[in-house]
Amino acid sequence: MKFENKTILITGASTGIGKAISRKLLQRSCNLVLIARRDFLIMDYINETENITAKVKIVKCDVSKKNEVENAYNEAISEFDNIDIAVLNSGVGFHVTPSTFNSKYAEETININFLGVVYWIEQILPEMMKRKGGIIAPVSSLADNRGYSGSGFYCASKAALSIFLEGLSIDLKKFGIKIITIKPGFVKTPMTDKNKFKMPFIIPVEKSADYIITGIEKEKSIIQFPLPTVIGAKIIGLLPNWLYKLLAKSGF
Repeated sequence: MKFENKTILITGASTGIGKAISRKLLQRSCNLVLIARRDFLIMDYINETENITAKVKIVKCDVSKKNEVENAYNEAISEFDNIDIAVLNSGVGFHVTPSTFNSKYAEETININFLGVVYWIEQILPEMMKRKGGIIAPVSSLADNRGYSGSGFYCASKAALSIFLEGLSIDLKKFGIKIITIKPGFVKTPMTDKNKFKMPFIIPVEKSADYIITGIEKEKSIIQFPLPTVIGAKIIGLLPNWLYKLLAKSGF
């Protein structure tokens, strides 16, 4: 599916991967619905972008709040009749240790990373089913394969999302709706800038946007990158539990 003359909705469009995708699509002949809690940040980079050919609708929305998602969707379709492609990118991550363990981190992570996607799909799905077409492309992670130290809530949210999308993709095939699961490795964003640990094969955020845009145009079922991290994640996922825990303890 090409982006030209399509309506593309992007959540988490104010920073990071969402911002990088949005900036590239501003120069395509498409309709863009850009969603973020900090909507003013979107206007900042739009003002810095030259040769904009896209039609843009900016909507403020906290994806963890179902009523705000519903209102944001209604705003979007009042401007553009339908959504052709939904890139559901909003996400958070916290490094949580036993000494900082608190359920508030779990609540925020699950509410944004998992339920935020569910709330958007709930709004988008009826119209796509009626039209028998569309692409829903949520952003999961290559960290969905194991429970990594300090990132248990994040890994759990992404594992839940990936499994949910796998089942949904089967259910929606007969309606002509394509589910694309996006699984980045480490990408340099404000979220990963907070990490204190080594992030192997980390890539620039602009490169991640290229992978995602190309993958959606090719309608891949899974978009995962970069290749070294994909291979590493597959190997780690196959390790027996005792070996994985031994290696994790040694700080591999």
